[in-house]
This record gives sequence, structure tokens and C-alpha cells, in this order.
Amino acid sequence: MTSEGREEILQAVSSAVLAVTRHLSVREVLQVIVRSAQRLLDARYAALGVPDEDGSFAEFVAEGLTDRQWEAIGPLPRQHGMLGAMLRDGAPVRLPDLTKDPRFEWWPKAHPVMKDFLGVPIRDGDEVLGIVFLANKRSPGGFTPADEELLTLFAAHAAIALTNARLYERGRELAMLEERNRMARELHDAVTQKLFSLRLSARAAETMLESAPGRAAAELDRVQRLAGEALAELRAVIVELRPAELDRHGLAETLRKHVRLLDRLHPARVTFGCDELPPVEPAVEVALLRVAQEALHNALRHSGASEVSVRLRDEGGRLVLSVGDNGTGFDQAASRGLGLVSMRERAESVGGVMTVDSALDKGTTVRVEVGR
Repeated sequence: MTSEGREEILQAVSSAVLAVTRHLSVREVLQVIVRSAQRLLDARYAALGVPDEDGSFAEFVAEGLTDRQWEAIGPLPRQHGMLGAMLRDGAPVRLPDLTKDPRFEWWPKAHPVMKDFLGVPIRDGDEVLGIVFLANKRSPGGFTPADEELLTLFAAHAAIALTNARLYERGRELAMLEERNRMARELHDAVTQKLFSLRLSARAAETMLESAPGRAAAELDRVQRLAGEALAELRAVIVELRPAELDRHGLAETLRKHVRLLDRLHPARVTFGCDELPPVEPAVEVALLRVAQEALHNALRHSGASEVSVRLRDEGGRLVLSVGDNGTGFDQAASRGLGLVSMRERAESVGGVMTVDSALDKGTTVRVEVGR
């Protein structure tokens, strides 16, 4: 290989590794590893499986398959056949025809036909963190020894990024646990005391209904006030709680799953699009998720739209969320409902700006722009 060719390959690996290390969510890291490996070696199909302790895969991501193909294929694969052999042996495998190898067993009926195959373990010392494998190289001749060397080099760097993402998520989980404990103390110290006072006031009112109706009415007023205060404090604590899905999957994947569910439940077509995103502050993730959920609720319940789209992208260092529909729209000057105030407050709470573009019969787009 010439020095120019070697330099070009190293630059390609460096670009792929940088794409991976920009992400801190484990799920996002897995997805970017797969996309980067697919592009790096010009493969039609790429996948990465992370084993669990029950003979299956805790995570399995792939590129080259449509959502419809994924649904037809069915459950995640188990650790059998070639994948199981690679987990046991921990060594790279390069084949001109996967189906002719004795370790190959079967795949589901809807599975695409794969021929030339290259698989490399992602290792952390002696531990196999996962397997990245490619199939059906687009250029003729299949995968070469140089391809195997290149993917092995990339996998070594990907292992560092994956380990860092896991450590980051564990640290974030510990921080969230500490935060939840703090909120539990607040609930006990504030809301519980108010509920106790409310109960005493209700009992006092009950005993005075006949003998002192005036004092009973005063106690009932106190009950109403205490109940309102308790409800306000409870809402404040609930708003601070971070959905568990964000800790497990990150903002992009959580939104993708939410949109996919809504698309199944409603007659309107609901779609999601997302750029590759750098790390996002936890508070920003929560705010954008809640704004998106509220905007989607409005679009699907009130707009009469046949199409609703959610987009998440990075624009010059600013994170932009947009939820648009082709529905009836509304007169913004005459509307104070639709949760617009709460959405705007959520955006502003993390230093963001929310704008709403809507007019009668012109559809609606809610846009939030915020620093990461």
C-alpha cells in the first residue's frame, strides 16, 4: 500500500472515530459505530450486537434494513450460529459466502440474503463488548484482508468510545438516583406535611359543622388552600422528574419510539427525522421531550392533520426541535390554549426560544431552538 493510500485510510478511520466519540448515549454510540463501519468499508448491510447474560442480545442495531423489514424479521437474534461462534472465540471472521460456513445455521424468512461477510469483535481487554459485522460489500470481490485490518483498527477505537459512553451513563444514573432521593425528601418534608395539615383541618371542620358552622366554613377554606398548595408543590416535583427512557436511550431514540407508537395509534402519518447530534444537557433533553409530546398531542387531537412531522437537528451549535402538521391551523392572536404557555415556559427554562407559525388552514409548526 502506498503512503498516500495509508494516509487516506487513517483519515477515514479518524473521521469515523470522531463521529463516534461525539456521542455519550450508549444507544447513539452503537448506531454511529454501525453507520461509520458501513461507510468506511462500503458495505450494504452493517450491524452490531451487544450480548446479554441470557443467551440473546441486550442491544442490536443495524443499517441497510427498513423499519418494515425489521418488523417482518421479528425478535432480536439469539447467540447462535456465526454470532454465537464469534462471541465464544473472540476472533475476526471473513468469509466469501456466509451461508457455506459450517457455523452458519439459519436466519428468519424475511431476513435479507447476505453473502460475503466480515465480523470483528469489539473488545475491552478480555471482554467482548459486542460484534460489529458487515455483509455484501458494494464493490466487487468481497471483503479483503486489508478490510479486516481496517475494521479491526476501527473496532479498537470504537471499544473506547463505547466504554466511555457506558461510564457516562452509569454516572448519570447515579446522579439521577441522588436527584430522585432529593425529590423524595422534598415530598416528605413539604407535601406530606401539607397533606397532614389538610387532614386535621378537614376533621376539625367535620366536628364543627353543627355547633359552629362559621368556624367550620373557615376550616374548609383552609382545606381548599392547603390542597391547592400541595397540588402545586407536587406538580413542581413531578415536572423535575426525568423520564427513565431518556436515561436508557437518549433524546433522539426516545422521540423516535414515541413517534413510532403515535404513528400506529392514529390515522395521521407521523414521521421523525434526526441529524447526528452531539451530547445534549439532561435538562435540555427533558424540556425538548415534553415540548414535543405536547405539540404532538395538539396536532393529533385538534388539527385534523393527515401528516405530522418531528425533526431534531443541529444548526450551527444550536439544537432545533420542530413539530409541524398540515392541519387546520389556528389564529394565534385569539388562542390562549393548546398548552402554548407551558411549552414556551419549558423552552425558556433551559435558555431556549419557542416560536409558533400557524394560520387558519395553513397548518402549524412549533419550533424550539436551544443551546446544547
